[in-house]
This record gives sequence, C-alpha cells and structure tokens, in this order.
Amino acid sequence: MNLTEISALLEKLSNAHGISSREFAIAKIIRDEVAPYVDEITTDKMGNLVTVKKGDDFKIMLAAHMDEIGLMVQFVDENGFIRFVAVGGWFNPVLVTQRVILHGEKGPVYGVLGNKPPHVMTEEDKKKPIEFADLFIDVGAASPEEVENLGIVVGTQVTMDRQYVHLAGTKVTGKAMDNRAGCAMLIGALKEMKTTHTVYAVFTVQEEVGLKGAKTSSFSLNPDVAIATDVTIPGDSPGVERRKAPVFMGKGPVIGMASASGRGHLADPRVVDWIVKTAKKNELAYQIEVGDGGNTDASAINYERGGIPSIPVSVPARYIHSPVEVIDLKDLEAAIHLLAKVVETKPKF
Repeated sequence: MNLTEISALLEKLSNAHGISSREFAIAKIIRDEVAPYVDEITTDKMGNLVTVKKGDDFKIMLAAHMDEIGLMVQFVDENGFIRFVAVGGWFNPVLVTQRVILHGEKGPVYGVLGNKPPHVMTEEDKKKPIEFADLFIDVGAASPEEVENLGIVVGTQVTMDRQYVHLAGTKVTGKAMDNRAGCAMLIGALKEMKTTHTVYAVFTVQEEVGLKGAKTSSFSLNPDVAIATDVTIPGDSPGVERRKAPVFMGKGPVIGMASASGRGHLADPRVVDWIVKTAKKNELAYQIEVGDGGNTDASAINYERGGIPSIPVSVPARYIHSPVEVIDLKDLEAAIHLLAKVVETKPKF
C-alpha cells in the first residue's frame, strides 16, 4: 500500500465509532477490507473478528484491537443533563468542553461536555482536580423525557466528535488512532504478505477495559507466536522525557522489547531477534522500546496456553487517549511492510 491508500484507510477507521463492547461498525469496515485477502472470516462469541490465511502447521497470530475509549450513559438528571461513566482510561481534563456523539436508538445525537464555568468557580474550585462527578453531557434537552425522545437510554455509547485531518508533511490527527492505526497496520500487512505459514489476523475487542478479546481469542487459537499491533508514546514532544518514551515519530515502527515496570510485558528475546533480523534483511526502519509501563494485547496473549511468545509492534502516536492523537503515515507504511515480511519466516525456538 502507498501513503495515499494508507491514509484513506486510516481516515475511514479513525472516523468510525466503536467503544469497548460496541465495535460492530469497525468490524464491518475491516471485514469488507480484508475479505479478498483471507481464506476464512468468523466472529467469535466475544465479538473478535478472526481472519485466517491458511498455510502450514506453524501458526502466527497477529492481533489489533478495534475498540476506542469513550463514555456510556449512566442516568439523566431532572433537568435533562446526562451523567456518564468512562469506558477506558481518560485523563479527566481532556474531556472538558469536548463535543460528543451519542449513538442513540434513533440515530446519532450531538452533545457537549460541560462543567461549571470558570466565572462562577471559587479559588478552591479552580485548584481541585476535575472529577467525573463534575462533568455532564448537554444535548439541549430540558427533561429526562426529552432525552428519551431523542433515543438516548441508559447504556448508550458516547464517542468524541472529531474528524481525521492532515497536518504538516505526512502527519495526521484524529480520534482513536489507538488503535485504528494498529488495525490499518494489520489490514495493510494482510494485503501485502506472502507466507507459507498459517496466519490468524485477529481484530480484538475490549482491549481498553482489560485486554479481554486477546485473552479469549488466543486461548481458542493456540498460536505458536503472536504479534500485537498498537501505538506507543514517543519522546519527541514538550514535557515528555526521553527516558520514559525513548522512541520518536518518523523513525519507523517500534518493537516492544519490554514494558518492565510493575507487571509489564517482557518479550521473548527469540521473538525480538526474529523481527529485528527481518527488518535488517529488508532494510526497513525500526526502533526498539524498553519502557517502564503499559500493556498491549501481547501481554494478555503471553499468559495463555502455558505461555505464548508474544510481542507488540507499534506506531508512535502523540497525545494517546485524547481526541487529537497524531501519527506519521510514514511510520505506519514502514510498519505494514515490516509485518508483511516478518510472517514469511518464523522465530527459532
């Protein structure tokens, strides 16, 4: 795939909506994209989209999570203001004054995230951290009945109202680059790869709320090795220490050797070697990441079936878990080429 094709695919994925457990629209886009390039497509009980390229007895699992972080309607107060819970990990100040889409039973409804205006805040109010209890969604309704008439009920999913746009050079911004960039990487690799091995390309659900789809699908498939495609934080924007984020945008895909803090993931050195050697042989850009926190689907897969060697391959993304995530399309292009080449061989276990 060239940059124009990659950008068009990523735009379609980024602009689509699907929080954890509500990934249906994303799955449909992916199914349509990959159908000509795989031998089987199924959806399992959890909602994972499982595609198969049939080959020999060596089984490689590639996983990309489809879900984005969002919100879910909890209740409507007597004045028609909507209270909600988080689905996935938000930094609360990011939400203030955002415009949102509520995916109601009668179609999308637009709203804004409000809180107390600064003009009426006390000095103590201004010093306090923003809590979810301080925030609400305003759809213009004046009563619970008006909200219900719009098709909004308890459990309605809420996503950010943001569109994919180009920045300078080959950088783009939009919502849900985490992990629609990983989905685009996996779709692109499926279109390019030529392999004799059996490849399970799994588009997983509910990663943002506990890596759940990766756990269930990897247990069922029992692959010999797994690669999870995702995004990771680069250390090239103000306020980010290189020690905490030792990779950069524009320098290629990131091979996650370790996220060693706490109970983070440690990749099997033989799997690291497999991918690095592939990159060098094909003269493809790559970066190695040894971080101190964070988990991906690779972490969940690693624990299944007595231990499945697994590793994340990621695209650097600024402002992760916000509606304005930024990636470089050149990194995504290089990641697609690398993933397609990696599955032509296998690690030496």
